[in-house]
Amino acid sequence: MTHTGDRATSDRRVLCIEDDRDTCEFLAILLGEFRFEFAHTVKSALTAIEQADHDLYILDNWLPDGSGIDLCRTIRARRGTAPIVFTSGSSKETEIAEALAAGADQYLLKPCEPDKLKEIVKELILRN
Repeated sequence: MTHTGDRATSDRRVLCIEDDRDTCEFLAILLGEFRFEFAHTVKSALTAIEQADHDLYILDNWLPDGSGIDLCRTIRARRGTAPIVFTSGSSKETEIAEALAAGADQYLLKPCEPDKLKEIVKELILRN
């Protein structure tokens, strides 16, 4: 178990909002040192956000019942400075710019390079 400051990484909570269950499983394995929770819709994400504080959010842009960009704005409004990482298949400059303007800390294109994703998540979650 890695300790940073007074909190172990295993105590850090990550909420992954992603409708593809295979991607969720991959992320949980890749980032297994953190406590992972999943939401597969905007509605279930909002419930999870209200029920607990999370140390980091991983968002997909396209969800069955809404936009990751709108959800990002909501997270920023409710949870302040918790880091937000987008993982999306869209490389459109306008969508990237919208996500960053909505408060995302990083925007990674799918498929994400595992080592890069792990490095970014660890850096963001441990600085917060």
